[in-house]
Amino acid sequence: MSPTRGAAAPMAPPAPGRPDRPRGGRFGALAGWAQRHRWAALLIWVAVLAAVTLGSQAAGSAYKNDFALPGTDSQTATDLFTKHGSAQAGDSVDIVLKDSRGLDGADRKAAVEKMLAEVKGLPGVADVRSPYADASAVSEDGTIGYATVTLDGKAEAVPKEDVTAIIDTAKGVEADGLRVELGGEAVRGAEDKGSPTAELAGIVAAVVILGLLFGSLVAAAVPLITALFAVGSALGLIVLASHVFTVADFTPPITMLVGLGVGIDYALLIFYRYRHELTHGADPAEACRKALDAAGRTVFFAGCTVIIALLGLVALGLGSLQGVALALALTVLTTMAASLVLLPALLAVFGKRIQRHVLKHAARAEAKGMVEGRRWRALAAAVQRRPLPALLVAVLALLALSAPALGMRLGFADAGNDPRTTTSRQAYDLLAEGFGPGFNGPLVVLVQGDEVAGQAVRSELAKAGGVAAASPAMPSEDGALFTVIVYPKSAPQDEATADLVHHLRDDVAPNLERDTGAEILVGGATAASQDFADTVSERLPLFVAVVVGLSSLLLMLVFRSVLIPIKAALLNLLSITAALGAMTLVFQHGLFGVQPGPIEAFLPVLIFAIVFGLSMDYEVFLVSRMHEEWERTKDHSHAVREGLATTGKVITAAGAIMIVVFGAFMLSADRMLQQFGLGLAVAILMDALVIRCLIVPAVMQLLGKWAWWLPAPLARRLPKVALERPADS
Repeated sequence: MSPTRGAAAPMAPPAPGRPDRPRGGRFGALAGWAQRHRWAALLIWVAVLAAVTLGSQAAGSAYKNDFALPGTDSQTATDLFTKHGSAQAGDSVDIVLKDSRGLDGADRKAAVEKMLAEVKGLPGVADVRSPYADASAVSEDGTIGYATVTLDGKAEAVPKEDVTAIIDTAKGVEADGLRVELGGEAVRGAEDKGSPTAELAGIVAAVVILGLLFGSLVAAAVPLITALFAVGSALGLIVLASHVFTVADFTPPITMLVGLGVGIDYALLIFYRYRHELTHGADPAEACRKALDAAGRTVFFAGCTVIIALLGLVALGLGSLQGVALALALTVLTTMAASLVLLPALLAVFGKRIQRHVLKHAARAEAKGMVEGRRWRALAAAVQRRPLPALLVAVLALLALSAPALGMRLGFADAGNDPRTTTSRQAYDLLAEGFGPGFNGPLVVLVQGDEVAGQAVRSELAKAGGVAAASPAMPSEDGALFTVIVYPKSAPQDEATADLVHHLRDDVAPNLERDTGAEILVGGATAASQDFADTVSERLPLFVAVVVGLSSLLLMLVFRSVLIPIKAALLNLLSITAALGAMTLVFQHGLFGVQPGPIEAFLPVLIFAIVFGLSMDYEVFLVSRMHEEWERTKDHSHAVREGLATTGKVITAAGAIMIVVFGAFMLSADRMLQQFGLGLAVAILMDALVIRCLIVPAVMQLLGKWAWWLPAPLARRLPKVALERPADS
């Protein structure tokens, strides 16, 4: 790097015939274009938002949940069911009936049979089995029974309106003490999930924080408007993309959550630097160019890191997560583009008004003797005086919070986690009451052999430890397969049920295959959930290696340092494990009265990708300011103090906005969104407060000038990528 970086550039006369414009980098030039063509830039964004919104409404969504896991027992069993025409190929809906006087009365039976006949004629229904046709479908006391409605496809493939028709038809028979509830994944998917309270609460909280930070409604609105335009455009694009790629139906709320947080975060980082340039005498146009050449570069590289981390999910090879990763990467790309193009246009429109407010506020602060960043500078100095104790205390606290993650159990929420007011939860509780807790999570054992083998397998499965009952072996349409339904003694989400799946596969099935000559597979929804969790656990090391490796390489290019990328990776991992530990305490162990259960199997990798990328935002923003001061003064202690003094306030404000946006999703009725919101909020809290304000200054002080060390052979081979604004801009 040039030894004169950071020094004032000599003045030179403008070239003949060319306007005297300050020179800058590409991001400054982009800002200049957006300012000169402010109304065109705004019109382009309005047109894009309108086009994708109208296009997505016209096309409609084509969301599809793809949890297929080729190579696993559960997926192989599903494929064989479909191939050989087994009734288990399609999902089912349980119509659960309860009458304290008994279900065997003539009038009651007639009403129920009439209702079931109507259900059988509805779209999406392949078959209906009455509780009166199977004695095992009625509880021992005769008060609870269930009818099985076999759908003509998987739950996610059956239109919600068809499932709603089944619910309404079944509920129509309720009268004179007869209670009817419906369960199954199709019913859970069709039930109303409530209003968008979480999104609205997050937006309101963000407005409040921005208003307190800037003391101006206009200044607070600019980052928020930028984020809303970006998120609105991204949501429309994702709906259109769902026709081309496999995008899960839970993607939109996650996209809204991440898009709002990241969009406001990126716009705020640039806007804060813009405000800083205004207070140092720049006019609005110059301040915008300088802000984009400095903070805009930071946002660009930080956004690239987030996208790299999200696309690392592709390495897992899980279809359902690949679509989510692509959607979130598209959202981050859109928010980044809005921050670099739409935000400068908005600043050009409101620049004079914002400048008057900023200068007035700065004059009042100066009159009171207030110095910008004084408290953050004092905090940095305090950490620098005792760097090792500060580092040890902070790291030990994060390790303590991370410890519960060592016992994290992955799985999927089922109807037992639904709100008690939903019919799916009521049906779940009634089935557990009448037939035992394991009835809600049966294992479907496939026997590829003759009838003798099927009955022999059924007999041995019924005697296995942890099994409450096993159904007779049911043949497929072509007689090539036999299916045995195994009911565990434990509930679907209990660890004992997961152990039973492994016991049947690893211990029971091999012996039976040897004795009968048949091929045996343990499948069903409960086993498939376990397969998904096991697959995520097996592939997690590869995923972490890909994300950490690529992100560290990008940081090495940016800062031309070996130790800073290593430090960043370790600290980011620490904030992520702390978040997973908090999720485990609350949702797995039931802290604060939350119903205990497993952590959603795909959330740890999704949170890892998002948090690792977002943590890099603050890392790049903070360390790049330290790097600027280091290049200018070659005084590492001064660089650490000034870096924190000039970024501490905005990092804390940006973190606070992310925390309230993410935390607001704990107001959702969806358990998955609650876990997701808590995990992201805790991770950002630990990162913005503990890591960036305590650990990073302590580590940078201990490293000293070695923080910027890069071996000479590597320095010659790596391309030079500068984050700082060129000195002559």
